[in-house]
Amino acid sequence: MKFYDILQWDPQVTKNFIKKSEDPKERFKLRLGMFSRSVLIVLFAIVFIASLSAIFGKENSPMAVAIFCILLGVRFVDFGYCIKDALINLTLVFSLLLISPVLANKAFPILGLAIHFASFFAILYLTCDKPEMGNGGLFSFAYIYLSGNPVYGEGLFRRFLLTFVGLLICGTIFYVKHKHKFQEVRFTQKVKEFSLYNHKHQWMIRMALGVALILTLGTFFKIERFMWAGFACGSLLCDHTENPKIKERFAQRLIGALVGCGIFYVIYTIIPEEFNFIIGPMGGFCLGFCTDYKYKTAVNCLGALMLAAGTYGTNTAILLRMANTVIGVIFALIFYHAYNYLILRKYKTV
Repeated sequence: MKFYDILQWDPQVTKNFIKKSEDPKERFKLRLGMFSRSVLIVLFAIVFIASLSAIFGKENSPMAVAIFCILLGVRFVDFGYCIKDALINLTLVFSLLLISPVLANKAFPILGLAIHFASFFAILYLTCDKPEMGNGGLFSFAYIYLSGNPVYGEGLFRRFLLTFVGLLICGTIFYVKHKHKFQEVRFTQKVKEFSLYNHKHQWMIRMALGVALILTLGTFFKIERFMWAGFACGSLLCDHTENPKIKERFAQRLIGALVGCGIFYVIYTIIPEEFNFIIGPMGGFCLGFCTDYKYKTAVNCLGALMLAAGTYGTNTAILLRMANTVIGVIFALIFYHAYNYLILRKYKTV
């Protein structure tokens, strides 16, 4: 195997090869590849996000983060139909990520709920022909993160310019990687296939409605940092399988958040203040070795709390993280079972 190939693998794939290998040199090569991959992703993220934020304004760093995540995803995951339609729809997705969070945050709650639901469902339908590839979680993160960080006026114009640049970058990579796939499949065929009795489509509706509801509640009650509740809710609802392990994810999310907050508090307290900036990249680096959901949740806390601590202080940031996580997972659990009872029993999916 080539070292370059190892750099492209998901950590779970690399760990599986390490377990199977009996050659010490090969195991060392695999571990070095996983380590190098994590370092390179963090370095690229820092340069990419910092550069775009410097050009288009610090308030638009959330869009830079979203573009970075989408950039990593489009290299590997296609949309399941021809490149012409896919690029048109990618443009629509970027437009929705730019406009919908702003409109929904300014609208009356019912209208805001409708905007969130319609926009997020459209994004899922356009991009998640293969839910198992993870686009649901990727675009859920992007949409929720941008909903928690809307901008207006001049900042919105700069975000428009940044979105256009991001579209050019991601669109170019998407074209290069997927231009020869599904040449005979048009998006209109996917539209004609829509059915309330289709499990994948019901999963999209349930996830879009759940995320829309929790974002609307957060806006209505003006809860600080409520996008964290959205992340927790979306992470539970993004399981596309017919028998999602939502109770297990419920427990793992809570445990991961508690452990992550504890680790952050210890590190933030111990290291000198001038070195606090390394906590975020440290979390990103550790994420490159994580395959278990609760561990991913824990290390994701580091960067998020590092940003929030500067605004709210350490203790308040930790309390907000835990409170919003609890709200998010409890809401997701209740919503999941309520939706299944009220809707799915009427539409037995196949």
